[in-house]
Amino acid sequence: MADQDGMEVQTAARPLAVPIFRAVWTANLVSNFGGLIQSVGASWLMTSLAPSPQMIALVSASTTLPLMLLSLPAGAIADNLDRRRVMLGAQVFMLAVSALLSAFAWAGWLTPWSLLAFTFLIGCGNALNGPAWQASVGDMVPRAALPGAVVLNSMGFNIARSVGPAVGGAIVAAAGAAAAFFVNAVSYLGLIVVLARWRPVTVPAILPPERMTTAMAAGVRYVWMSPGLRVVMLRALIFGLGASAVPALMPLIARDLIAGGPLTYGLLLGAFGLGAIGGALSSSRLRGRFAPEQVVRVAIAAMATGALIAAVSHLLPLTCAGLLLAGAGWVLALSTFNVSVQLSTPRWVVARALALYQVAAFGGMAIGSWLFGLVSEIDGVSTGLMAAASAQLAGMALGFFLPLPHIGEQDLDLREWIAPQTSVPVEGRSGPIVVTIEYRIDAGDVPAFLAAMDERKRIRRRDGARHWTLLRDLMDSGLWVERYQVATWLDYVRHNQRRTHADAENSEAIHALHRGEAPPRVHRRIERQTRANPEAQIRAAAAVADPLTDPNRSA
Repeated sequence: MADQDGMEVQTAARPLAVPIFRAVWTANLVSNFGGLIQSVGASWLMTSLAPSPQMIALVSASTTLPLMLLSLPAGAIADNLDRRRVMLGAQVFMLAVSALLSAFAWAGWLTPWSLLAFTFLIGCGNALNGPAWQASVGDMVPRAALPGAVVLNSMGFNIARSVGPAVGGAIVAAAGAAAAFFVNAVSYLGLIVVLARWRPVTVPAILPPERMTTAMAAGVRYVWMSPGLRVVMLRALIFGLGASAVPALMPLIARDLIAGGPLTYGLLLGAFGLGAIGGALSSSRLRGRFAPEQVVRVAIAAMATGALIAAVSHLLPLTCAGLLLAGAGWVLALSTFNVSVQLSTPRWVVARALALYQVAAFGGMAIGSWLFGLVSEIDGVSTGLMAAASAQLAGMALGFFLPLPHIGEQDLDLREWIAPQTSVPVEGRSGPIVVTIEYRIDAGDVPAFLAAMDERKRIRRRDGARHWTLLRDLMDSGLWVERYQVATWLDYVRHNQRRTHADAENSEAIHALHRGEAPPRVHRRIERQTRANPEAQIRAAAAVADPLTDPNRSA
């Protein structure tokens, strides 16, 4: 067993051999310490400003709500701009907000709603930083080390969780919440320095960045048209809904169920964090032996059991034992969801996919924090925790109908594709572009062809094609025509450059069924209006030549 534990730690630690990942991870660990100390200060301060269970739970909700509202725009920004600069800007913003929060607390100017406003703004900074940081991990370490790096990220946060809250409780007890807020502000400095000095190797962009709305729509479309990712998002939402109650209600567990103070609260958070570290250390081993769905079921069972123990216990050691279980379940489930998203998404859209995962998971947490805080206010903290455990078990039951997909070794690197030369002059904004591809299929191969084209339809639409149709020639039964449209020539180039090596399997299957003497015949056409102003008519006249045909290039 000791040898296995040593191998587990060694496997998880491999990404730390990469200098930049090690530097950013270490600085981020310090920042996480500060964030958790700030969280303890805000939650405990709210118990004196407004001792309502619902207001206390809203402290947690105000931090997670921005992750639901802003993650998708942040993901689009991270996929289109320099991720290092995005992270640097987010850290500087959070430093400024935390410094102001500390000043307001020292001056005694904070009210319940202004405290929520400050925590909301810090949550906005985290929402901007999150997709860029998570997507940058794949840029820092090799793909084989990515699961280990994701686990290390979870472990780093939970190392901070295991010690930071206890330190935060001590700081709040000794010097007040303002000191906790100041420590958080200082904790951003190390990460800012590391990011400012980092000079990542960047590949010059061939195409201009997408517009924000277009980029967000592309991210949503990619996830929606990827069945495996849809299941991950739904399961993360349901898990977040039930899992939120334990951290959100922890101040009330400390105060009402155990009759403790800030130090007790810190110890409870520390127990939760220690459990999460254990879950992180065991996650790689569990994922190596069991399917993702089985790992998540174990995680949900641990989370629900921990919530139930916390609901009925009035003894600090027993409650800490329950929170150890809950913490292990928390990180096991969230790291499994995260790895599933990262390994199922190509690099061009990974930040947006991770952002949508954050929207699902943390949106569920924000809703759950409010919901179970309301239940606790009406019928007590124990009832709120029991209701959350029931929600978790409902999520486990959902897994029997919508299990998490198996993550295969798909090659999601992008295939090289060079835009063809056209005889009709086109610009990036020229369009709409209509593409048709002609296939010759034997009668006996039609069922297999239709099945392959159904997958082709999903891939085309996922990558931005519109109005996809499959046509069969009435006068030539062996002739089939695939047709789709994109808005502009630039969109056509983007569409083809998003093709991965894994997608090539579908193209190869279709081409294997093609019985023509040459590769499928490709036609690229641009739509033209019949009525236009004189200047437009001149341009249109140049476009009435035969459309470009390139039988040797894949569309």
